[in-house]
Amino acid sequence: MATADVTVMGAGIFGLSVAYACARRGAVVRVVDPGGVASGASGGIVGALAPHVPENWNEKKAFQFDSLIMAAPFWGGVEALTGADVGYSRSGRLQPLADDRAVALARARAISAADLWQGKAVWEVVPSGDDPWMPPSPTGLVVRDTLSALIHPRRATRALADAVLALGGEVVDDAAPEGRVVWATGWRGLAELGGTGVKGQAALLRHDAKGQPQLFADALHIIPHGDGTVAIGSTSEREFVDPLGTDAGLDDVLARAVAAFPILADAPVIARWAGMRPRSRSRAPILGRHPLRGGQFVANGGFKIGFGMAPKVGEVMADLMLDGRETAPDGFGLS
Repeated sequence: MATADVTVMGAGIFGLSVAYACARRGAVVRVVDPGGVASGASGGIVGALAPHVPENWNEKKAFQFDSLIMAAPFWGGVEALTGADVGYSRSGRLQPLADDRAVALARARAISAADLWQGKAVWEVVPSGDDPWMPPSPTGLVVRDTLSALIHPRRATRALADAVLALGGEVVDDAAPEGRVVWATGWRGLAELGGTGVKGQAALLRHDAKGQPQLFADALHIIPHGDGTVAIGSTSEREFVDPLGTDAGLDDVLARAVAAFPILADAPVIARWAGMRPRSRSRAPILGRHPLRGGQFVANGGFKIGFGMAPKVGEVMADLMLDGRETAPDGFGLS
């Protein structure tokens, strides 16, 4: 390959999205990661692209909304270029409502969503009905939103890497940085910027609910993938012994999932996963000029919403690195 215009350090979802966006604009791109594609948090199994609630609007929520709306053409483009199935579906989401207070709050959010979501998606309160996939609800009501989506994380990251290759770039395990350099190195890279890693554990069950909406209750995401599996996640652990090991914390998640969604009671567990997710001090992504590496850049801190943020992260970083335009929100940088 010719000398790289852009070197992306890190082959997780942020790094690959930046590489893809730059390659689509004609840059010669090299992605470097000694662990290979999605060797960190991006190699998980959940894949929930879930929006923030439509209230107390801020630049982070607006950025994520824009990115979720961009997701269908973004992932469709990756699939068209590579022939891969990334498992993307804007399937929507159902959330049971526990009491009258929750119902009142959900209805207030429906009003704000009509404005904040610009008519591009719906948040509404509807009867739960008797569909077997419908989560049990003490009030007989659930929130249904049409903005939530899902994706198969491992297929998606592999396809993004293949898309970079198809556009003339390369993905390698070792190389000296050339050209414009961006650091997208997950929780370990975030540590030098004051961030940290938060452990998450998740499980994959054999249960065919293809085409159904995702479910959310008791802080659990229930994600029905198109391959006949359902992902359940996840924990958020600041203290732990083994950052990559599953333990009783995951057993608790499984027990809570079955209690909230009895339809999963007999579904066998076929995989368990644990990993470290990069969390910045502000909980917002860090996008922009690297404060400690002169002339270089950073794209990190996806935490729980990295896949949902990725399409727009790639674009704003390409704006900055290739065109010198600052299009990321002010709150996404570090002085």
